[in-house]
Amino acid sequence: MKKYILDLKLSANERLRERYTLLKLTSEQTLPEMHSGQFAELKVDGSETTFLRRPVSINYVDEERNEVWFLVHEIGDGTRKLGTLKRGDLLNVVLPLGKGFTMPASREEKVLLVGGGVGTAPLLYMGKEMVRMGCRPVFLLGAKSVDDLMQLEMFRALGDVYITTEDGSEGETGFVTQHSLLQREHFDRIATCGPKPMMMAVGHYAKVNSITCEVSLENMMACGVGACLCCVENTQEGHLCVCKEGPVFNINKLLWQI
Repeated sequence: MKKYILDLKLSANERLRERYTLLKLTSEQTLPEMHSGQFAELKVDGSETTFLRRPVSINYVDEERNEVWFLVHEIGDGTRKLGTLKRGDLLNVVLPLGKGFTMPASREEKVLLVGGGVGTAPLLYMGKEMVRMGCRPVFLLGAKSVDDLMQLEMFRALGDVYITTEDGSEGETGFVTQHSLLQREHFDRIATCGPKPMMMAVGHYAKVNSITCEVSLENMMACGVGACLCCVENTQEGHLCVCKEGPVFNINKLLWQI
């Protein structure tokens, strides 16, 4: 897909919870086509310690408002600076980057979307894309506690939502791979994003049950276009740049021991 360098205007900065901010950006021109699982490189201005753009997955695209959303986890100087942006500020972005999730082959294909932490972000837009093609997604979301769950109302508006929390404050107690849903339902395809141990556990479940599974990797990135070789992942096809050949990969392509 063609890539664009755009100055987008901030239409809203919503604090979802501590250290997590939702940036909604718009343009006078129609935004380019984007797919779930793809990401953007966000330029950080005004930070003396930040020299590179920050890669952030596409959380949602609102075509009616001509907005693209980014859920930013403030973990360093760069992302904290992004969290201070105000309505009307301009943010330079490069998008859409990378290869996204594979959409269902038909409306009958049963797809499970598994997310943990900020890894739930790209699954919201995937759910919207699935609904657009007539499918009903099933979401399995994991968090430490109920306070860590974000955008639940939007997920529930798109499909069926199941939850696990480590402290039992919402849904079933435990990790996503321990949810009873996985014992009583069969899925044709799984898409997952979140902490690597969680994705490896989901990948193991999928492999044991012969389910097609795609994971969205979060390797350290710099350029976002496959030039710097910072985000290389060793795969069945050799060393590949996650930013260019991914970030979404079929688990059969990875060398994970699962």
